[in-house]
Amino acid sequence: MIYKRLNHLRAQIRQAETVYNRKPGDVLLLAVSKTKPARDIASAYQWGLRHFAESYCQEALKKQRELGAFDITWHFIGPIQSNKTKAIATHFDWVHSVDSLKIAKRLSEQRPDVLGALNICLQINISGEQSKSGIVLDELPQLCEMVAELPNLRLRGVMAIPASATDFEEQRRPNKKLYQAVAKLGNPLLDTFSFGMSGDLTAAIAEGATVVRIGTALFGKR
Repeated sequence: MIYKRLNHLRAQIRQAETVYNRKPGDVLLLAVSKTKPARDIASAYQWGLRHFAESYCQEALKKQRELGAFDITWHFIGPIQSNKTKAIATHFDWVHSVDSLKIAKRLSEQRPDVLGALNICLQINISGEQSKSGIVLDELPQLCEMVAELPNLRLRGVMAIPASATDFEEQRRPNKKLYQAVAKLGNPLLDTFSFGMSGDLTAAIAEGATVVRIGTALFGKR
């Protein structure tokens, strides 16, 4: 089943890249493997996926131990507690959910030098939902400046989880707003736009997403 779903997703991404004048291969399919067993990750890996995302630190560390022989790039996409920053800084290649200078500083201080810079994205609460983490868009310029100065981190871009919508144009609107806000900063180092999930990946690609985080459409319902 994973093979069939993956083929469908790859075709969907390729089509969206073509329709919205994106270069082939512009968009990374990030497999959201939280709550799924290591065997599902191994199966997806067999069919060519190398980037996997987790939201729960302890669950992720267990899977990483089980899959130590696999050449996986691990992304952390969940809320970050202060007591988990050391483990995240040590065991992940990317962190998409940085939403404060405090967390960024802890990740920077606790990132082992031997691993090189940790790639991070700042999480934006683009739809203003109280139930979701992230900074408001107006805080982005200042936080970008401060985080960019921290050693052991490489600020790559932004992540967002827009409010759920079924209308295609409604899905596009918050992504467009975020993309334009980043473009106004004029920082060429901000090359990563992590938005778009199973239900809105085409709308996200239409508005500049470079990473789509796919869980349900790849692994099935949790």
